[in-house]
Amino acid sequence: MPPSATTRRPTVAVIGLGYIGLPTAAVLASSGANVIGVDTNAENVKVINRGLVPFVEPDMATTVAGVVSQGFLTATTETPHAETYIVAVPTPFVDGHKPDLSYIRDAGEQIAPLLVGNELVVLESTSPPGTTEFLAETILKVRPDLTLEPNAPNSIYFAHCPERVLPGRIMIELRTNDRIIGTLNGNAGERARELYQLFCEGEFLMTDARTAELSKLTENAYRDVNIAFANELSMIADSLDINVWELIELANHHPRVNILQPGPGVGGHCIAVDPWFIVAASPDRASLIKTAREVNDAKPEFVIDKLLPQARRISSVKIAALGLAFKPNIDDLRESPARQIVGRLAEELPEAEILVAEPNIDQLPVELQACPNVSLSWTESAIEHADIVLLLVDHQEFTQLDPSILAQKIVHDTRGVWT
Repeated sequence: MPPSATTRRPTVAVIGLGYIGLPTAAVLASSGANVIGVDTNAENVKVINRGLVPFVEPDMATTVAGVVSQGFLTATTETPHAETYIVAVPTPFVDGHKPDLSYIRDAGEQIAPLLVGNELVVLESTSPPGTTEFLAETILKVRPDLTLEPNAPNSIYFAHCPERVLPGRIMIELRTNDRIIGTLNGNAGERARELYQLFCEGEFLMTDARTAELSKLTENAYRDVNIAFANELSMIADSLDINVWELIELANHHPRVNILQPGPGVGGHCIAVDPWFIVAASPDRASLIKTAREVNDAKPEFVIDKLLPQARRISSVKIAALGLAFKPNIDDLRESPARQIVGRLAEELPEAEILVAEPNIDQLPVELQACPNVSLSWTESAIEHADIVLLLVDHQEFTQLDPSILAQKIVHDTRGVWT
């Protein structure tokens, strides 16, 4: 519950104001904390300080506008001192699918000079096992006068509390989902729980930091393996001239079967990335998880290989590519298979005109802007002028289309919307 008017509001610095950091900062600020959000993107900082949101996430704009106007949330490019730091920076991978912890290292090096003792540092970024320890070691390397020993005046406390929310439902799930909290030292976990209790209505599941880190990776690897089964099944069904959507619907009538829906691949910063962290942590034992990743990573090429022969038979072919986001009804393009497919089509078909309809963005990503044969288009216009319609994301704008506008078009439906 938010503190009363006479209760002191804790001061929290949220490092990273992206798809997780900004919603977390806004919810904390609306629930009783004074929050300073820190981000390296100066333009986003300006946008947030005007009470606006620099990306699409339902139900967030009102919350951000309210807490900024009340002075409970401010954004800056300079890291301040705070009682608690929440680190929510990216954790991508580099060549060979090895985790890149440079953003976490940078955050630790920015925080370290400001510490005076007794601060709590919470790592929210999805991370390989041992990353909370890496963050602590980074800070102590800069500040050898500090310690992890509990109860000393110069102790710094560390915990891991992975986010577990679904884009498009972040503002709801931040409050309602259970939270895993992993303690690295002392009573860090209990202190983190006290902070998150300001807004979280779910159950708190307490453990150590390494187990908390692996738990988040496990959740997403589980989903990735199940999606890989559906994607592999779709390729098998295609080779046998069987409708995979009907096949899955029939199989799912079994009371103990629940096959997921196939698609053009797997995107987003979680499912497309996190399983590789498990593979990197235990490469000799993660064979199933690695194979699932390889199946899902190969699906975009399967989609491309199905479309290219038809496209090459049409002179000056026009292709309507519907959707670039990694999931429906959001503007998040991270690791999106749709984005990858459009880029490859532009490369393979230099004489083609590729009309991209993505209702949640107002400009193409940089690499597609560099393609002279790719342009952003309104949905109806793209379909009207296209020879081939390629549905890549099941945004509501596409699922609600009148199917009659697809008459006389070659249709590739990777989401089963019109099948």
